[in-house]
Amino acid sequence: MSNDMKNIWNILFLEERASIGLSFFRIFVALTVGLHVIPSFFHLDDNYLSTAFKTFNTDFFPQSFIDWVQKSPDALVVFFVWAFYVTWFCFLIGFFSQISCILMTACCYYFYALNCFHIGTLSWDILLVTLFLMCITSYHGDYFSIDALRRGDIEAWRHPRPFFIQRLLQLQTASTFFFTGLYKITGEGNWITGNPIYYLMNYPSEGVTKHFLLKEWMAVHPHFCYISGLMIVATELSMSFWLFNPKTRRAAIILGLCWHILLVLTLDVPTIFLFLFPAQMMLFIHPQKIIDWIEAKRLINSQSPRAKIIYDGECGFCRSSVRAVQVMDLWGKIDYIAGPKDMSEMCLCLPDGKTYGGFFAFRRIAWICPMLYPLIPIVYFPGSGMLGPLVYRWVARNRYLFPVFHSCAAGKCHL
Repeated sequence: MSNDMKNIWNILFLEERASIGLSFFRIFVALTVGLHVIPSFFHLDDNYLSTAFKTFNTDFFPQSFIDWVQKSPDALVVFFVWAFYVTWFCFLIGFFSQISCILMTACCYYFYALNCFHIGTLSWDILLVTLFLMCITSYHGDYFSIDALRRGDIEAWRHPRPFFIQRLLQLQTASTFFFTGLYKITGEGNWITGNPIYYLMNYPSEGVTKHFLLKEWMAVHPHFCYISGLMIVATELSMSFWLFNPKTRRAAIILGLCWHILLVLTLDVPTIFLFLFPAQMMLFIHPQKIIDWIEAKRLINSQSPRAKIIYDGECGFCRSSVRAVQVMDLWGKIDYIAGPKDMSEMCLCLPDGKTYGGFFAFRRIAWICPMLYPLIPIVYFPGSGMLGPLVYRWVARNRYLFPVFHSCAAGKCHL
């Protein structure tokens, strides 16, 4: 291979860039998988157990594999249900991110082979391809994850990683657009010779279209529907070029986001259009632009009055907990001060002079650290103001019994 080809290959796939965008994408993949699979568990007897009506996708699986899966007793099906719940949640929060992704994906393939009647769609096949790509890397656990807290690396969000997974996901997104447009002009119901949008507007809406503002107007204007169809085909066929061209990328990302929002508002489409595809569009943002934006915010915050966390500097568990907050403090809004030994609780002092202690300090920190945003509804749930301090005081009294980070060399901590 010539040096020029090697350079092109390195730029396309092996160049190292920050993986924070892929970590954010992991959350949306998990949400999409959960919203596809978990509802099918609500009626196991109708969907997966021996009493269920079943159909099989022999184009996706070899018949021998389907026959083997069909021998599963109901107890094994229930086991896989709980295995999916556990591994899905671990993947969502990024706990042993790659292992949990592999096991969750194995459960998905199992249920697909067991009965494809409820989840066997083209969008589901696309989702499985995405899961396969996520299985071959651990980089999606670098940030917004429990793995990041376990490692204790306060600069995990900026560390460079090989870019090949993001590039393959970009290619998957671009090819999905292209082949969707190609199918519209080569498959059944050709959009050039026909007017499918007009027929959709006049078709019974149950399970196909939603009631939106212009539906009745479009139902009596076939010419507008035809022109709209041609514009959709042209957009899908050219989207790959727009996304990979740096000069048009920003406009293409905005167009793609608007496109998927429009689909969700007008058609009864799978959850993949609501969660996965918009998140895939964001993968086209160059990671360095994300890093530059974060560093700019951190610089501004470093030059402004910041909140202060005061903690027991002699307590290993307290130091570990503060290290975890440092990992989550993406915007650099907090200073960390080691206080006197045997402090009864952590204190948070805000720039405006307000002071919080214990559980209420943690609750206020949840508004500062992006990784804690999902906990805000929990720490403000009715009754948490009474239960939270009790739990915090119990942890504080027994903190010397909890495991700590034994080493923090080179900015990394390990249990």
